[in-house]
Amino acid sequence: MKIVCIGGGPAGLYFALLMKQLNPAHQIQVVERNRPYDTFGWGVVFSDATMDNMRQWDAVTADEIQQAFNHWDDIELLFKGRTIRSGGHGFVGIGRKKLLNILQARCEALGVELVFETEAESDLDYPDADLVIASDGINSRVRSQYAEVFRPDIVVRPNRYIWLGTQRLYDAFTFDFQRTEHGWFQAHIYKFDDTTSTFIVECPEHVWLAHGLDKADPADSIAFCERLFADNLQGEKLLSNARHLRGSAWLNFQRVVCEQWWLKNRHGSHVVLMGDAVHTAHFAIGSGTKLALEDAIELVRQFKLLGDDPAQIGAVLASYQAARSIETLRIQNAAWNAMEWFEVCGARYCDQLEPEQFMYSMLTRSQRISHENLRLRDAGWLEGYERWFAERAQAALAGGAAQPATLQPAALKPVPPMFTPWRVRDLRLKNRVVVSPMAQYSAVDGVVGDYHLVHLGARALGGAALVMAEMTCTSPEARITPGCPGLWNDAQAQAWGRIVQWVHANSDAAIGVQIGHAGPKGSTCVPWQGAGMDRSLPDGNWGLLAASARPYLPDGQVPRAMSRADMDRVKTDFIAAAGRAAEAGFDWLELHCAHGYLLSSFISPLTNHRDDEYGGSLANRLRYPLEVCAAVRGAWPADRPMSVRISAHDWVDGGLTPADAVEVARAFKAAGADLIDVSSGQVSPDQKPTYGRMYQTPFADRIRQEAGIATMAVGAISEADHVNSIIAAGRADLCAVGRPHLANPAWTLAEAARIGHTPIAWPKQLVSGKSQMEALALRAAQAQK
Repeated sequence: MKIVCIGGGPAGLYFALLMKQLNPAHQIQVVERNRPYDTFGWGVVFSDATMDNMRQWDAVTADEIQQAFNHWDDIELLFKGRTIRSGGHGFVGIGRKKLLNILQARCEALGVELVFETEAESDLDYPDADLVIASDGINSRVRSQYAEVFRPDIVVRPNRYIWLGTQRLYDAFTFDFQRTEHGWFQAHIYKFDDTTSTFIVECPEHVWLAHGLDKADPADSIAFCERLFADNLQGEKLLSNARHLRGSAWLNFQRVVCEQWWLKNRHGSHVVLMGDAVHTAHFAIGSGTKLALEDAIELVRQFKLLGDDPAQIGAVLASYQAARSIETLRIQNAAWNAMEWFEVCGARYCDQLEPEQFMYSMLTRSQRISHENLRLRDAGWLEGYERWFAERAQAALAGGAAQPATLQPAALKPVPPMFTPWRVRDLRLKNRVVVSPMAQYSAVDGVVGDYHLVHLGARALGGAALVMAEMTCTSPEARITPGCPGLWNDAQAQAWGRIVQWVHANSDAAIGVQIGHAGPKGSTCVPWQGAGMDRSLPDGNWGLLAASARPYLPDGQVPRAMSRADMDRVKTDFIAAAGRAAEAGFDWLELHCAHGYLLSSFISPLTNHRDDEYGGSLANRLRYPLEVCAAVRGAWPADRPMSVRISAHDWVDGGLTPADAVEVARAFKAAGADLIDVSSGQVSPDQKPTYGRMYQTPFADRIRQEAGIATMAVGAISEADHVNSIIAAGRADLCAVGRPHLANPAWTLAEAARIGHTPIAWPKQLVSGKSQMEALALRAAQAQK
């Protein structure tokens, strides 16, 4: 087989040597624009896991790299005059030039032909090649030539960065954050050989412009960075590499994702993209080189499995893309999270967080490193942080300030973040776990009964701090289905009062109620009856109200656009429901302004098409929901907390965005909300959410930091590790857990046992099961070691 690799970077070189090693009969050529052994760039980073993978495929190359690389376990943060260090992270740093030289020499030793100082214009320049590897970098000519086939999605990110070096040597992967009069800069620093360290300086575009760096030449930019990081550099200079900077001192990162990775050209040659040509990963997690090397490994693996003759190339490339795209997407998602963290940290974290929590947030920025993963890496540091966090939580509960913690491990095991207490108004919650409001559709004429007592009572005994009842409707016409509960009459309030009294008498959980109006999503079937969820009742329908006369489903019942008289009547219903909720003894009240229901239908531009003072701008669209919120707050006791649930993202072009959600949260805060329960979607059937674990948490995080209001994270939070990670990082104050509580009412107690938090109190009637559950959890943990 004849193979041509266009581009002599890590992907092309490593694939060439592995493929030649697989079958020495292959004719393999690598075409590179630069001179022999003349490359550029500073250091590159990849993980210990990548090195282990390389060693399995070519021990000779891995050994040479290992002799040349710099390995470190520690990450060090310089922030607000503090230095904090955490270990166990396992990075490998090596000079890009040294890495390529090793790969070049190995290629030559195996018989790969290296062609230097040759500009490959196109894959068509090699008509007799069976396979062309387009490893020609982020600005790939081959990808551009076949853009209609590869369908690249290229996003230019807003931050500016300059990639420099220094002869000061660092013994940890170091992050240095410096505040200027115009905003924050950060440096990503790591040593990659015996004489040099990479020194990347990054800042938001507006900060870059405010300092006039758009008008600065490279020398001026370097001088600016030397002054800014003078204490860190300790007299050393910053070094530039003009060829690496490709004519511009400050760059914008480009995220590249291709839908298709390979094709067959008009000569009959197969062409496949590899490395930065097909996908990029931000330097915030240092995975660009990792992706390139592992691309090469996977493609060779597929040739080994399926056969390395020309007839098999199509099948091999199809299998390669199928296998590799999944892992690549996982890495890119993590890199995207890490990249976004650094893009927004100046606005969202640097001023808001103390150094200890800032460090935790930075370490978990990609969402690939969880709370328990940090424990595996550096148990001493994490336990010190847990102790610091618990001390802060206790001090906040008492209304005082915590004393600075030493962040040193102590004899007693600290309280995990999810089990620290939290206070809002006069309500003290024993931990950070909330049973999310989950519709049960089992009321009769809006009256809850024994089913609801068992359902909510069981979950109140299960260890969560707050149990939220499902959306409870303010009038018969406000119901989603005929089975929805209500608070529009005294009989309903009395039925709820019975449940509240039972929870208070038999548990130490608080209980809350969510009040709402279905709006355009009302008069529908109970999910397990009729045509199913969101489908109109076959008979017995009631009239619907909404911001505009638009049905939720195209074939659904059309609501009436609300008049001012309708607004007044519905507001009165909300006030009355809040009063009955207070009389029933609920500890917490939530106003439902999400998921396309009535108040949400005013907020989203997808559902609000009014041309009066309640439509148009976001401020106008919020006018009526804020009016209701303020009225409900006035009817709800001042010593009890009130939250508002919002949809922070409509997941539809032209809909509400996370940036809008910050403004929505600010407005509800001003109207009296104590907390924003941050959900998303369900406003339009055309939504296309990006699902994943904790996928809605970034919205709660952003609102908490930018709007300055407490938040509750919801959505795909299914284990203690998730809750601990969210709470410890300050991404939310509470976590609402839904489906896991449907499966196990005692989910919180079970998770406490699983992570070894034995001090948690159990209901006295159930306590005999505590030791058994803890023993089983311990046995399961030991079996996994």
